[in-house]
Amino acid sequence: MGKRLIIQRRGKGSPVYRSRPWLHPAPARYPPLTPVTLRGRVVELVHDPGRWVPLAHVVLENGQEFWIPAVEGMYVGQVIEVGPDAKPANGNILPVGKIPEGTQITNIEIHPGDGGKLARSSGTYAVIIGRSGNKTLVQLPSGKVKEIPNDARATIGVIAGGGRLEKPLLKAGAAYYKWSAKPHVWPRVRGVAMNAVNHPHGGGSHQSPSFPTTVSRNAPPGRKVGHIAARSTGRKKR
Repeated sequence: MGKRLIIQRRGKGSPVYRSRPWLHPAPARYPPLTPVTLRGRVVELVHDPGRWVPLAHVVLENGQEFWIPAVEGMYVGQVIEVGPDAKPANGNILPVGKIPEGTQITNIEIHPGDGGKLARSSGTYAVIIGRSGNKTLVQLPSGKVKEIPNDARATIGVIAGGGRLEKPLLKAGAAYYKWSAKPHVWPRVRGVAMNAVNHPHGGGSHQSPSFPTTVSRNAPPGRKVGHIAARSTGRKKR
């Protein structure tokens, strides 16, 4: 089976499907791990078109600079603390093992030193719910509870930009410009709306795949569409 047309267009690497690096002012990640606690100052809040979350430009007292997703209430000139002995105050960065239970945190590292991976979208936050040995139990925005190493860092607070999804897009043009800032494929055409030559679900006299849409994890490229390695389908048995 040959490649589908959307795969061919994306593989060419045209500007439509390419991430534009000049949209991002800087990588949003924590500075390298340090055993001492440093004070930093928020020198500016930067708009990041490709992220939908403002970035805080922080300069530490040792001259090191870094950018992180800003939290609600952060302002230019604010002094924050970064390190294991930082206070659990809004905007401070410290290990999750030192943060009290019930605290709202953001930009959580999965592994110590990775710069921050979880709860980075606008208006989101996670909550410390307990401890288990050298791990901290964190409830993510999805509701899932995840174990995080105590040495992994997080920021106290709620990511800024909340309520972004409350304003309706109203027309397709607004969605077009929304997604043009990211390397997403938009609009996304349904497979059943395509011709048979373009997609395994295409063709026929009506829009239906006409066969089960579950496929094996080991299905060949071109056939691997639909519910890939689905655990179950249909209604749940009571």
